[in-house]
Amino acid sequence: MTRLFNDPAAFADEALEGFAAAHRRWVRPVTGGVVRATATPAGQVAVVIGGGSGHYPAFSGLVGRGLAHGAAVGNVFASPSAQQIRSVARAAHGGAGVLLMYGNYAGDVLHFGQAAERLAADGIDARTFAVADDISSAAVDESAKRRGIAGDLPVFKAAAVAAEQGLPLDEVVRVAERTGSRTRSFGIAFSGCTLPGADSPLFTVPEARMAVGLGIHGEPGIGEEALPTADEAARLLVGTLLKELPEDVERPAGQRAAVILNGLGSVKYEELFVVYRKVAALLGEAGVEIVDPEVGELVTSFDMAGVSLTLTWLDDRLEELWRAPADTPAFRKGALDAPEQDGRTPLAEDPEDTAVPPASAASRHAVGTALAALDAVAATVGTHADELGRIDAVAGDGDHGIGMLRGSTAALRAATDAHGLGAGAGTVLARAGDAWADKAGGTSGALWGTILRSLGTALGDQDAPDAARAAAGITEASAAVRRLGGAEVGDKTMVDVLVPFADTLADAVAAGLGLTDAWDRAATAATEAAAATAGLLPRKGRARPHAEKSLGTPDAGAHSLALITRAVHGALLDHAREDHAREALLHDHH
Repeated sequence: MTRLFNDPAAFADEALEGFAAAHRRWVRPVTGGVVRATATPAGQVAVVIGGGSGHYPAFSGLVGRGLAHGAAVGNVFASPSAQQIRSVARAAHGGAGVLLMYGNYAGDVLHFGQAAERLAADGIDARTFAVADDISSAAVDESAKRRGIAGDLPVFKAAAVAAEQGLPLDEVVRVAERTGSRTRSFGIAFSGCTLPGADSPLFTVPEARMAVGLGIHGEPGIGEEALPTADEAARLLVGTLLKELPEDVERPAGQRAAVILNGLGSVKYEELFVVYRKVAALLGEAGVEIVDPEVGELVTSFDMAGVSLTLTWLDDRLEELWRAPADTPAFRKGALDAPEQDGRTPLAEDPEDTAVPPASAASRHAVGTALAALDAVAATVGTHADELGRIDAVAGDGDHGIGMLRGSTAALRAATDAHGLGAGAGTVLARAGDAWADKAGGTSGALWGTILRSLGTALGDQDAPDAARAAAGITEASAAVRRLGGAEVGDKTMVDVLVPFADTLADAVAAGLGLTDAWDRAATAATEAAAATAGLLPRKGRARPHAEKSLGTPDAGAHSLALITRAVHGALLDHAREDHAREALLHDHH
């Protein structure tokens, strides 16, 4: 388990701060992550990688010459936010564009995609590429749905070396695509990992058993088998990967491969070497020439006891890129000349925008209700955070509770600050949404940011918010979440609650109910819909590879949304009573 921490919510930030302090020769800290200590040469494409904390040396440890120009680092097992990624990319940009690279997880896809859009608005050409190497997470005909695990390293490295060779952005992207299409990984685990502050692992493996096909976020494996010997583990890893070759590789004999035997956190190096001796022998028997193998911890999962094997099938060009020198805090290969010292002062951070648009008195008055609702949301999430984490850990990574807590707390703080500047209801909710997305990261962070921004846009800063505007905002939030996340009703996500909630609210308002009564009816529909997700099989997100495990348990995102809708109703009811009491006092006074 993770024993050394202060506030668990601050663990990722404090770890990154200590990492940067320990490795000043290679990196310097910027908002959202780290970049190389020396500037990206003018005219060179910048490769910016990223993902959640808990995987060191991925991602910050892979920043340096021959590898990434920068890394955006999210909270524990949560993707960095779009704003963090944008900040790192702007600091790393050398004038020739940026390639954003990450593992193929829903939250990363959302946030890196949004960051690319924001960079484009800044005038920076930005592309994205998701590594999807884990063959256990989807069938070969659905390889685009596969997770990114230890195969991140060879794909990141190939693209970065191509960038350093001066190739333009389009060519660097093609190198990433070529390497990704020829990279496969498969893993096993003997115990789950424990997040900072947690008193139990995200999943457990029975004594004398192993989980097969695990992820790197504490997701359980897709199956269990008897605990193997080291040689049996090697046979399983090699045999599984040799069954699926890239389309342009007919047979393993005569092929070259970069080989990575990766420890996931608690397996000692000596154990890895015992396994690798058999891996090397089996690949040799199959006629595979091993090129510059790597054995060690390269993409971890806190203290998970497990190993994964990665094969990247090489051609002459990919072998050149794999063999190229690299010098980073955690990955070194070959020799490089001493770098020229960068005498510049660090780039100034973007100044925080404190100005708010003008707002009417009616809109500013309504902010009191919005703040009460956000306070109720944060309190409810705080009460249920552990429960949400347990639900999420059944088939996911167990971080939903802590992510929701970070997001809702940040949203309330940002809304309070905006209110202090005289903002109207629309701006208050929009800034709350941006803060939620920025501090929570992950899929739910992006989606909750979208919900609050959609509602804020509908309410605006000029007119007094009313039931019709609120219903319209929730309807737009429902549509926006579906557009952004790609989920529909039945996929076992928050959409299964958001759609009936939005539809019921709109129908109730159209029928003439006031906002409080209409919200009550919609919250009841949300609660029923959340409970019904227990009978669904997930078709999206990290729970998808473990669909059967989640039967009988509601979706964590759906459950948290239902809890929040009911909490907001309580805030609306309290404010309605206060308004009624105020009106009665005024009536009695007159």
